[in-house]
Amino acid sequence: MSRKDAENFLWLLGGMGIGAAIALLFAPKSGRETRRYLTRLAEEGCEKVTETGEEFVDRGKKVYERGKAVVDEAMEFVDRGRRAVLR
Repeated sequence: MSRKDAENFLWLLGGMGIGAAIALLFAPKSGRETRRYLTRLAEEGCEKVTETGEEFVDRGKKVYERGKAVVDEAMEFVDRGRRAVLR
């Protein structure tokens, strides 16, 4: 997920929050029903944030491993070149 995608996701979450607030102003539900609804929304939001965070961590680990492999390979070439020159 690129930085732009992450920003768009945050804007989406913000828009959803504003939309939920407006919906609550016009919803003909009792206070108890509204609290249950908000609790459920908050739990779902936490799950999504957790999933997204885990996805970022997983992608970060993959990028790190690929980068490490590239650096290791480059160091191997440097060592080979050094040995060839010193012969």
